[in-house]
Amino acid sequence: MSAIEPPLGLLAELTHRCPLRCPYCSNPLELARAAAELDTATWARVFGEAAALGVLQVHLSGGEPTARRDLPELVRHAAGAGLYTNLITAGVLLDASKLAALAEAGLDHVQLSVQDAEAGNADRIGGYAGGHARKLAVARLVRDAGLPLTLNAVVHRQNLDRLPELIDLALELGAGRIEVAHVQYYGWALANRAALLPGRAQLEAATATVEAARERLKGRLVIDYVVPDYYAKRPKACMGGWGRVVLAVSPEGRILPCHAAESLPGMEFPNVRDTSLRAAWERADAFTRFRGTAWMPEPCRSCDRRENDWGGCRCQAFALTGDAAATDPACSLSPHHALLDLAVAEAAGGAETFTYREIGRAPRRSALPP
Repeated sequence: MSAIEPPLGLLAELTHRCPLRCPYCSNPLELARAAAELDTATWARVFGEAAALGVLQVHLSGGEPTARRDLPELVRHAAGAGLYTNLITAGVLLDASKLAALAEAGLDHVQLSVQDAEAGNADRIGGYAGGHARKLAVARLVRDAGLPLTLNAVVHRQNLDRLPELIDLALELGAGRIEVAHVQYYGWALANRAALLPGRAQLEAATATVEAARERLKGRLVIDYVVPDYYAKRPKACMGGWGRVVLAVSPEGRILPCHAAESLPGMEFPNVRDTSLRAAWERADAFTRFRGTAWMPEPCRSCDRRENDWGGCRCQAFALTGDAAATDPACSLSPHHALLDLAVAEAAGGAETFTYREIGRAPRRSALPP
């Protein structure tokens, strides 16, 4: 057996608290309360363990990580461990003094989310009045603080037509990068799939927009582009492959192979309160079960792409088929590939209303799409 390569990144989900209510939130349906969150000292230990394991960068996320009053201290611990620190934030709780404190603590980079280029629709999607204007102000504060900025634009049917304006906004705000990430359909986004999934023509227009902008803005703006799987013929290597590149720690301390893994029933995830990151990464069943290729069913097992896509997304496979070990339906060879066509047809009905993300108000599982 070959040695297990160390992870490159740690997604530290510091809290599930967030003033926004985005209907595509990647947090689990059952959100952790503040009283269950790891304390400062435990996170400091986790950052030290991550660095010792080989992690190079930590993504401080949530929920909204700036809801933690100890965030500057957490940044200081992470930077002190030698980790590159990236703050993933909605921005609405930040001001100049808080940004200065984070920069002084050793923050390396800010990734700011936007819901649209048009204020009214952005605030409607995020469920937070005045949020868009606040984000624009905070983006300028980030640049004034001397921190590099990435704009994170999660796109879907209800904002995708303004993708050109979103790219222009990234330039206007001085971002060096924009992540154009189509919604991935599990958790809250799965509950809102009929209102979010774009049509094929809309998706093709967006892809053409990205390709043209990449050529036009080469050297000025890096554009990352993550497409939805629902129009794919082959799946993506989700998270670089299960238990291969990154690991995540939830607000309650669960050590996860990806941030959505808690959606999979019947899996026991180790906790940093009683297990080291190294032990979880190298030996825990939650990491080894879908690592590599030995677990794969046909047609994955004999596919010449099995070490390119690593079987696709386990969370998507479960969300659509009820079996986390099934071939990802995004693959045209999957016996369940037609489920994607059914989802596209359902979304074409034009639902516009959202089930907003709120603590204690998870959608009934029986009401979720098949």
